[in-house]
Amino acid sequence: MPTPRLILASSSVYRRQLMDRLGLDYEVDKPEVDEEQLKSQIDDPTQLAEALAELKAKTVFQRHPNAIVIGSDQVGHFKGQILGKPGTTEKNQQQLQKMTGQTHDLITSVCVLAPNFKTIFTDTTRLTMRNLTTHQIAKYVEADNPLDCAGGYKLELGGIALFQSIESKDFTAIQGLPLIELIDVLKGFGLNSKVLGVL
Repeated sequence: MPTPRLILASSSVYRRQLMDRLGLDYEVDKPEVDEEQLKSQIDDPTQLAEALAELKAKTVFQRHPNAIVIGSDQVGHFKGQILGKPGTTEKNQQQLQKMTGQTHDLITSVCVLAPNFKTIFTDTTRLTMRNLTTHQIAKYVEADNPLDCAGGYKLELGGIALFQSIESKDFTAIQGLPLIELIDVLKGFGLNSKVLGVL
């Protein structure tokens, strides 16, 4: 029986870098979905992250119905508000200023679809920021330019300096794709990893 194709439904370079660590042969197909409609309909951050991950996976699975498709999305949550990708330097600085010295959640959901198979799992990371000055925040945003990141920071780069504590069962979830649980989900599909052999 041939090994099924593995497809990452994402345009994120960060998720591709994470997938590369598993040593699996995979393809990338950008889902190009309209996230705004779901964002206007769903207030709960976990439900939103799961719905967005499923939408991305379903969109790509419709084009490749015999493949294993991985969709993922990430939603920041702070004091009852959903934190999106800031988009501009000014919004990025304002968002980080609100969170300085406080704790917020970063919710990462993954949907895996294959013929006669569907699962969704979610990882929640709690992050507590240091007390930062306006100058420090401006300096950070200039250095990392994290305008396209949920929460407005890049932990894999200089953003790690913004935090005094991070509670996570899977550090890779922070970058957008929780690999520990993903490996468990992919077991049984007969995929061959350069790192582990057949999963």
